[in-house]
Amino acid sequence: MNTAVAEATTVNHPVVSKAEWLTERKALLAREKELMRLHDQVARERRALPWQRVEPHYVFDTAQGPRSLADLFEGRRQLLVQHFMLAPGWEQGCPSCSYMADHTDGMKLHLAQRDITLVAISRAPLAEIERFRRRMGWQFGWVSSFGSGFNRDYRVSFAPEEVAAGRVDYNYGLRSFPGEEAPGLSVFFKNDAGEVFHTYSTYGRGVEVMMGAYAMMDLTPRGRDEGDLAYTMAWVRHHDRYEPAPASASCCHAPA
Repeated sequence: MNTAVAEATTVNHPVVSKAEWLTERKALLAREKELMRLHDQVARERRALPWQRVEPHYVFDTAQGPRSLADLFEGRRQLLVQHFMLAPGWEQGCPSCSYMADHTDGMKLHLAQRDITLVAISRAPLAEIERFRRRMGWQFGWVSSFGSGFNRDYRVSFAPEEVAAGRVDYNYGLRSFPGEEAPGLSVFFKNDAGEVFHTYSTYGRGVEVMMGAYAMMDLTPRGRDEGDLAYTMAWVRHHDRYEPAPASASCCHAPA
């Protein structure tokens, strides 16, 4: 939103008394409670989904050497995987996946308390992952599926011929997609016998669950403010590539 539009939005927005504001807020609260109940119901249905046994023996390259999918659980029973878009030869990871990953280090300690390990997996060789990780300053677990069919099996990497054909199998349907890598989140469970099961995957806007900053933006008057962009996340940069955020022209400290 440009400055003129932002100022017009502020000027034209309804301004009411405290009593009127409370009436409107309570009406919205009822809708928020309805949404929360629906969210809880969908979460219950998600947990009730049947599981799929993971049959292939995937091996990942890690800083500790080759590790199986079962090893990535680090002694816990639940594993969350961020399918991070970083393909072999890329200079840097996807900005949107990086935006997601910026939330990870703060979460991982709390997730561990609930028997959950979170790891990022990319197709790039480990050396390329580590180079980008050092630049970004991240500490979370991040491993390479280079040479493995893991990414294609979980429909976050596509063969060149699939992309050239104009239709890839992504987000549970055939659709056009602009590249060979896509974002996603997958969940796995390991039982006491060491068997691993795939319990859930989400793609597209489903990955917003990792984007806590978006949830905070949604509370503000201007929200995500993406309506005038070429695409919704065109504003996102790697956190070391942002220009300083401009101060509002209406700030009380602005010069007269």
